[in-house]
Amino acid sequence: MPPLVWLVTGCSSGFGEAFVHSIIARGDKVIATGRNAADRLGHLQATGAAILPLDVTAPKQDIEATVQKAILIHGTIDVLVNNAGYCELGFLEDIPPDKWMAQLNTNFFGCVNITQALLPHFRSKKSGTIVFMSSIWTWTSGPGIGPYGVSKHALASPSSSHSLIAVSLLWPAYDIADATQGYAGTLQAEVSQFNIHPILFDIGHFRSSITSPTSVSFTPPSASTADDYNSLFTSLTAAAAQLHGNQPGDPRKCTELILDVVRGEGLAKGLERPARIPVGKDAVQVVKDACQSMLETVGDWERVVSGTDF
Repeated sequence: MPPLVWLVTGCSSGFGEAFVHSIIARGDKVIATGRNAADRLGHLQATGAAILPLDVTAPKQDIEATVQKAILIHGTIDVLVNNAGYCELGFLEDIPPDKWMAQLNTNFFGCVNITQALLPHFRSKKSGTIVFMSSIWTWTSGPGIGPYGVSKHALASPSSSHSLIAVSLLWPAYDIADATQGYAGTLQAEVSQFNIHPILFDIGHFRSSITSPTSVSFTPPSASTADDYNSLFTSLTAAAAQLHGNQPGDPRKCTELILDVVRGEGLAKGLERPARIPVGKDAVQVVKDACQSMLETVGDWERVVSGTDF
């Protein structure tokens, strides 16, 4: 395979930085982006990466202009990695609307913004791959994880059965097994005709910067809820602090695997490229448990809930 050109968001640390090193080591080209690029991404230029300032929440025209600059660097872009994000933690009763919107604007609408800006280029050349960095929190839940989980669910959550039926009726040739993700799955249904391939990776616990103090925002209980939630909030902050730096996954191994999947080589050679796949031993187990739990629920309730047709 000839060298690919990658555009990666959120490259100042964590997975973004690991992607840059993996891409360069593979012989591909990479345009590393992030906020305050000169200060936060300058060290990546020594690897051979091009750097560009890019805020995924910027106005549409600014993002489109930056994407056009990125295309001009190497004359094309082959792969987009939607990686930029952070984690908002707190309890649903207390998190104010502005924090909800900030989380969604970065983690969800940020992906939408960059993807929309790059799709015309991918359509014009009838090829492209779009990587979405999702999370195991789309398969499970827990106290305090609400905003982050919701932002990832928007990318990845299963479509409703009515949506699946509509897809099968309107486009009989479309593989309904591919219609199981939210934004990413809908995007695939629309752009696969142009040889554009969205891939959503449900990432487990990797030793990245997502749980670092600079990447986590906490909303403490308010005065009216503190008596009931303070103990749980203390447990939440302690768990986040304990997790940081002790995650089982190696970010570099994760990015190497994702390159294998995109390029169809290494560990992924000979396998059909998936629309959605968990990454990490813990993620695989979470997905298995979630699927088994739903199958058991459907089995227990099928007789009760199936008699509702006309």
